[in-house]
Amino acid sequence: MDWIAEKASVTLAQTGRLTVVVQDNGSAHTSRLAQQQWLKWQAQGLFLFWLPPYCSEMNRIEEQWHQLKTHEIAGRMFEHEVDLADAIIEGMQARSSRGNYSLERFIFNSS
Repeated sequence: MDWIAEKASVTLAQTGRLTVVVQDNGSAHTSRLAQQQWLKWQAQGLFLFWLPPYCSEMNRIEEQWHQLKTHEIAGRMFEHEVDLADAIIEGMQARSSRGNYSLERFIFNSS
């Protein structure tokens, strides 16, 4: 989220607009470590909101994931995790191209 907060800071400085991220209640989103950053992120123009618990129908990523599984990777088998990851990336790129929307990829820090 620090990366998104940095982008939010630039957006705020250039346009005066805030950045809003809507998240589910995953432990990574609500962890103590994340909570310690909330005020800093708000100062950078990034505000977080959470969906109600157990409310997947309101989570737009769930809809996208369903479409991706149904159309782009349906019926395929993958030998390795990286093959699945590549198929997901290719599927998302195809969906964004067909839907005429931009797609930005970022890598989570897993350390």
